[in-house]
Amino acid sequence: MLAAVLGLVIGVVIGGLGGGGGVLTVPALVYVLGQTAQDATTSSVIIVGITAVVGVLARARGGLIKWRTGLAFGAVGIPAAAAGTLLNQRVAEPALLLSFAALTVLAAIAMILDSRRAPNTGPADCSETDSAGAPERPGSAGTAVDVAVEPATRTASPAIGNAVKIILCGILIGFLTGFLGVGGGFLMVPALVIVLRMPMTYAVGTSLLIIAINSAAAFATRAGVAEFDPALLIPFTAAAVIGSFAGKLVSDRVSGTTLTRAFAVMLLLVGAFVAVESVLSL
Repeated sequence: MLAAVLGLVIGVVIGGLGGGGGVLTVPALVYVLGQTAQDATTSSVIIVGITAVVGVLARARGGLIKWRTGLAFGAVGIPAAAAGTLLNQRVAEPALLLSFAALTVLAAIAMILDSRRAPNTGPADCSETDSAGAPERPGSAGTAVDVAVEPATRTASPAIGNAVKIILCGILIGFLTGFLGVGGGFLMVPALVIVLRMPMTYAVGTSLLIIAINSAAAFATRAGVAEFDPALLIPFTAAAVIGSFAGKLVSDRVSGTTLTRAFAVMLLLVGAFVAVESVLSL
């Protein structure tokens, strides 16, 4: 029952914010359900990955996913996720949790600073411009990568710059998915919003696609050596899937800036909690 309640909360976060579920899942599995950090990161990969797939399917019909950007991120992140998974098995638990906390706090600070510069727009505003600031049709598949191939008036330099950003961010986030078992959404959404200037509502859907790809890669590396607890995973994952639909309803009705700030505050609180607990356990 406790696993189901926690899964429901995490599903709402994933569905509403396009990530951040792993940020809650790992601490919940470690501090509430008693798993080790390594086992928790493995369980988180499964829970967050399955929930992300459901989120992708729910948003695909509304045209709220930047497919080319998401697939590009995912492709470059696959080998990095495998490398992160291998390192995960060789790092002491306190160091793993402190790394988790530090990255969470940094991502939160970056999003808070960026939200102060962004106008408080509603969900509908996401269909007005693409990540490069050009007019975009609602539901179109234009992405930061598309700058290189669609509008003939664009120069090659911005396209190359965006491609480099996608490669670097994809590698970093893929590695962290394997290393921390969090899906990467807590860094992915800031990367899409801040680095690629993608509207928040598109960033949520695209983040879910990347999470699904990276989680699959991390799980494939762990398969055969990791231990799973079906009695915990099944109710947790089922509740998270249900919660993801509720989260989508929230994101459809709340402005992008509000979502960004709520996400940042959540990351800051969770990161601070994990940091304090990890230091006290040393």
